[in-house]
Formats: sequence, structure tokens, C-alpha cells
Amino acid sequence: MTKLPDKFLEDMKEILKDEYEDFIKSYENEKTTGLRINTLKISKKDFLDMNLYNLEQIHWAEEGFYYENEKPGKNPLHEAGAYYLQEPSAMSVVSELDIEKNDKILDMCAAPGGKSTYILSKLENTGLLVSNEINKSRIKALGENLERFGANCIITNTDSKSLNKVFRGYFDKVVIDAPCSGQGMFRKDEFAIKDWSYDKVLECQSIQKEIIKDGYDMLKENGILVYSTCTFSKEENEDVINKFIKENENAMLLDMKRLWPHKVKGEGHFVAKIKKLKAEKCSTKDIKIKKLNKELKEYKDFEKKFMNINIEGDFYIKGEDLYLYPKFIPDAKNLKVLRYGINIGSIKKNRFEPSHSLSHYLKCEEAKYIENFNFDDSKVLEYLRGNTINTNQSRGWVLVCVNNIPLGWGKESNGILKNHYPKGLRIKY
Repeated sequence: MTKLPDKFLEDMKEILKDEYEDFIKSYENEKTTGLRINTLKISKKDFLDMNLYNLEQIHWAEEGFYYENEKPGKNPLHEAGAYYLQEPSAMSVVSELDIEKNDKILDMCAAPGGKSTYILSKLENTGLLVSNEINKSRIKALGENLERFGANCIITNTDSKSLNKVFRGYFDKVVIDAPCSGQGMFRKDEFAIKDWSYDKVLECQSIQKEIIKDGYDMLKENGILVYSTCTFSKEENEDVINKFIKENENAMLLDMKRLWPHKVKGEGHFVAKIKKLKAEKCSTKDIKIKKLNKELKEYKDFEKKFMNINIEGDFYIKGEDLYLYPKFIPDAKNLKVLRYGINIGSIKKNRFEPSHSLSHYLKCEEAKYIENFNFDDSKVLEYLRGNTINTNQSRGWVLVCVNNIPLGWGKESNGILKNHYPKGLRIKY
């Protein structure tokens, strides 16, 4: 392992005192790995009944488990969104939000999507998630992870000040997994050690002080803000929070805690929970909905022929693409919005073609025709590689599933299922 920075060691010695040696010894241990079950797609009991990966419960996350010496990322169940791979300490953040059904929630620094996908599981298909990421290079992974979870949410690619102009006083909950100097990544990523400096700590602190102000402004009265980092420096954690509380008389600090790698089985995290006692009146308006009727004819024909449900809600069309709005529809036209709700599919001349995101939004039983495989069936790997499958039927659009969880679409004719799994997602293993 690369030598830990001297300044970092000095700071940890000052903070931890008698616990310092135990903390340093923790770097000799293997990094921790975890997965979190997506209870929107499979129950905890049904997942555990599969007896996969020799799992061990993570105490602070009901849906979270440690695994060791396995490769759950190379399993069709992962491609189906049955679970998300996430560092165990990071799972401690979302539980602090105390999510209730119909909450409006902002994940302010969302990529690659660990906290956003967890929030979706807790919302149980109610409320609203706005998932924001300022970094353009990370937004693709965020979109793919949310799609895999069947997300009907808003994805934005902008800065906190722009968000604040649109959403001031709007959200019930805001989570800020703040950009930080990344000391909690030292054990799992040697580049994090080489990249670290005290100047980086101060640079991150400056950014953190700004985004926590904007995040707090976007809360409604009695709203909850959860601020977290994966670093150990006091400057980026307690100093940021204490200064903020001191400067905002209506901000009440409910909790502030650290997860240390020498005390828990995890890489470490800092979490602070703040309540907003008073708020200005919110001026965020909803989008005016234009009701679609004849424009939906091709989709409704598809729905009648290939689905067992009628999707309820408000639709809109952008080019050829048909979208379903989320349940709450705030007007965010002044922001860079990558996705406003969920893409259902494309309306082409006299026909409708379902999207990959629709396949993940549905449950298997909601499609009229399914092809369901077990996760260890060689045919499911053939599908994920983009190959055709012999089915000896000709049913048209078929929802391909693994252990009753949708994977994607195929179009069946003359006994062959033509593959519609997106080329960019096809596996190599």
C-alpha cells in the first residue's frame, strides 16, 4: 500500500488520540464490499432464499449486506436491478433522511447513483426524486443506474445555485453527499492517496460551504437536510456543519456522527442531520400539462396488445419519444434537465417501439408475453450478450426476465426472439 500522507497522519493522531493506532491498523485489513437489495423489484426474503454470496447483514442498512470474494456485478440479477453494489459505510446516509411516502427529495451530488437508488426504494413509487450531478463525465453512469432501478424521476446536470433559483423552499428532504478529499477511499483506492493534499481539503471545504447553503435553502419548513462525506478531515466535516449552524438561527442540528473503519466494518463516513425550522414561501410552479389523446394512439394499441396494465399518469412527447411524467411535475425548464420522468418508447409511423427503460419500469406480470430465465441459465447470458434466442413461438414483443425480474425486450417472430437489449449495455463475460 502507498504510504499515507504525513499531514493526514498528524491530523488523525490529533483527532483520535488513544484510538489512533487501532485506526492505522485498520489499513492492513481488506477493503469492505457490500450490496443493497432493490426492494422495488424483489423482497428481502426472496433474495436471501437464493442463498447467494454468503451474505452478512449490515447493521445500519436493513436492505444492505456484506459479501466477500464474490463477483455479484457479473450476475444477470445485477443487470436486472435486483441489487446495487455500494460501499457499506455509504449506506448509512439515506436512513437518516427518515423518508416518508410522497416526499419530494433532492439528491444534490448524485453520481453514480448509490443514494438516489436507495431513495427510490424507500419512496416505494410515490413522491418525487430530483437526482442532480454537476459533473458531465459522471452523469451517464447515474442515468444507467437509475434506469436499471426502474426510476421515474428527474435527472438534472447543473450547479447548486441554479437549482436553488428553481427549487427554493420546495423539498421535504435534501441529501448532499458532498465532494470531498476522499480520505475514506484510501484503503480501496491507492490513487486517492496519491491525489490527496491539504490544499485539496481546503478547496473541498470552500465548495462544501456553498452547496450546504443552497441545499438548505431548497428545504421547506421542517424539512431535513443530510450532509455526508467519505473523508475524515475535521475541516470538511464538523467545521463545515458547526459554522453553518452558527450562521443560521433556524437550522437545528439533530445529529452528527462518524463511522470509523477501526470501529465498524466499512471504509468510514461522516453524516450530519439538520432540520429547517422556518422557511420562506415556495414559488416553484408545476408544469402546465397538455393532455394527449390521439397522439397516444400507437402507444395505446401497443398497451392493449402486449401489456396487462394501463399506465396511468401524464405523458408528453419530445420528437419521436414518449415520456411519462413523474407524479409531481415542478417546472425546471430553466435547468439543464437530462431526463424528465421516464422514456416509455418511440412513436414511429403507425407503430410504437417500447424503450429499455420501460422494461425496467414494469413488473414481469404486467407484460402479456414473457420469457423468464433463472439467473444461472445459459440462455439469459446469451440474451445479455445481444444474441437471438430460439423460442419456437411468434408472439411479437416479449419481456425477457430473470427470476421474474425484467431485463429488457425482445421481438419474436417465426420462432426466434430478436434481441432488443441495448448495444451499449451488452456484457462481455
